[in-house]
Amino acid sequence: MKILVYGAGVLGTLHAARLHEAGHDVALLARGGRLAALREHGVLLAEGDNPAVRRVSVPIVEKPSNGYDLITVFVRTHQIDAVLESLAAVDGDVLFLLNWAAGAEPLAAMLGRERVLLGFPNSGGTMDGNVVRYRATSLMNRLVPMPIGAPDGRPSPRLEQIMQAFRTAGIRTKPEPKMDAWLTTHAAFEAPLSQAAHAAGGPAALAADPEAVRTMLRQIRENLSALPTPPVPRAFAALKTLPEALLVPLLRSFLRSPTAARSGLSDTTPTATAEHNRLTEQLQSRAKK
Repeated sequence: MKILVYGAGVLGTLHAARLHEAGHDVALLARGGRLAALREHGVLLAEGDNPAVRRVSVPIVEKPSNGYDLITVFVRTHQIDAVLESLAAVDGDVLFLLNWAAGAEPLAAMLGRERVLLGFPNSGGTMDGNVVRYRATSLMNRLVPMPIGAPDGRPSPRLEQIMQAFRTAGIRTKPEPKMDAWLTTHAAFEAPLSQAAHAAGGPAALAADPEAVRTMLRQIRENLSALPTPPVPRAFAALKTLPEALLVPLLRSFLRSPTAARSGLSDTTPTATAEHNRLTEQLQSRAKK
């Protein structure tokens, strides 16, 4: 399969490298300083804190073009408008792997509904200079396959072929018939959590403030109650029904964990803030509808 990976941050770089090493015809699209760094150094990967860095010879491109069977998009929520404009005249299926709570309609309006697929990546890592440091054995990657689905939720040979391409690269996937609801549910939880962590100065600082955690939980509950469909996965409904006296200590324990410390909750950059502000706007827009 010929694949364009659009976005050369941690996730895009990691997936491009793994697909390339699995034998797929892959190109990685980058812009600005990241493009210059990749052209000079190539794709550099390291597992966790291991000092060993390996170079993967993934071809680097500056703009999309026709001829790809699949375009996978790994960008921040607030960066999607420019991506859609650049892909409108390019053929091929487009799989959006990102935080998204606006539904498939704005994506389909630019690209055509038959081209759009939705998903969410289950791996992670950090940038260490020009090196992507990934967590190959993260709990998310081991326990939760990467969900992918069409806007109408129907299975298809096309969807199975795409999932199989990821599986050959060691990336577990599963079909998700309610991918839009899955993404919206995730955003309803993640946006308040990330904003509260950023405001507090990090997840550990948030954990030290029970009242802030309680306020965050109430915002999560408000978001979940405003969803146009029941939460997906259904386990998220517990955040609406279980008592605060139980959930607040559980959330504080998570916020103090190494998992939270290594997650995007510690990212207080303007880019992360812009993404979660855009997610919140999407949630509010859907609630009004």
